[in-house]
Amino acid sequence: MPTRPPSRRAMLGLLATSLAPMRLTPAQAQAPSQTIHLNVPFTAGTGPDLLARILGEELRQRWNQPVIVENKPGASGNIGTQAAARAAPDGQTLMVTVNTFVMNASLYRALPYDPETSFVPIVEIATGVIALVVHPSLNVGTFAEFLAAAQARPGEINYASPGRGTPQHLAMELLKLKAQVDLTHIPYAGSAGAVKDLAGGHVSAMFLPIHTALPLVESGNIRILAVGSQTRAQQAPQVPTLAELGVTDFDVDFWYGALAPAGTPKDIVDRYNAVFNEILAQPGVRAALEKQGLTAQGGPPERLAALIASDRARWAKVVKDAEISTE
Repeated sequence: MPTRPPSRRAMLGLLATSLAPMRLTPAQAQAPSQTIHLNVPFTAGTGPDLLARILGEELRQRWNQPVIVENKPGASGNIGTQAAARAAPDGQTLMVTVNTFVMNASLYRALPYDPETSFVPIVEIATGVIALVVHPSLNVGTFAEFLAAAQARPGEINYASPGRGTPQHLAMELLKLKAQVDLTHIPYAGSAGAVKDLAGGHVSAMFLPIHTALPLVESGNIRILAVGSQTRAQQAPQVPTLAELGVTDFDVDFWYGALAPAGTPKDIVDRYNAVFNEILAQPGVRAALEKQGLTAQGGPPERLAALIASDRARWAKVVKDAEISTE
């Protein structure tokens, strides 16, 4: 999972001061009539939690009704995701999550939900760029030098991740497959320990969220070699993408989405899609997300549905080819 951003209180304060007063829209006029629950299958302070609280505060203001963010972490998000899938399909419970929930479909044999059939997509909320970084002790300054070092010392260079099956882990495994190099995985129980050991030189490489990487680059603790997204990061436009550097079919980032339990009526999904698109179009919201290394997205439900289907197939192949198992 992405590392912890600044406090929710600070972010909501920034959001409150940056938005202009809202005018009533059709999406507001058709609000549900009871308390809305936004299920987050991860701990407070994570990317999905941050986004759920921003969306929740906006819904509360626009629809003048209670919105509760419920954190239900555990088992790489599977516990909270199962709870969201089992909720009544009445529009009162939604899930805000990250692409881990799609990756898990290939990692766990007994997954308690199906990412395509257990939910109805509402909207893609945001994306976050991840960067390939190394510790200076590795003595490489470019991606080409990193590849040369890995090829010369197969299996000797290690890399960290927040745990098996996380987006950072699978991104590096995809890079290994694409670049035909052998790196040794050192999984951690969360991001904090992995980042600390990377900065301290106890591990040599990692994929990090761009907003986590840049302060460490500025302090000289790590070097950034490339980003895994399709286009260069707004926060570091001088850093090339891996695709630019010759790694074909490599477009990896965090994406976050809002979904409802399967069977939720289309008119309810459409109401939420409309209001979330309105929220994500607000300059203050977009600026708040950009400070966290996130880019607001939006779009129709079909866009998120296509993303889920394509990512499921892609990561299933990576997990199979790399022989990854979490069990």
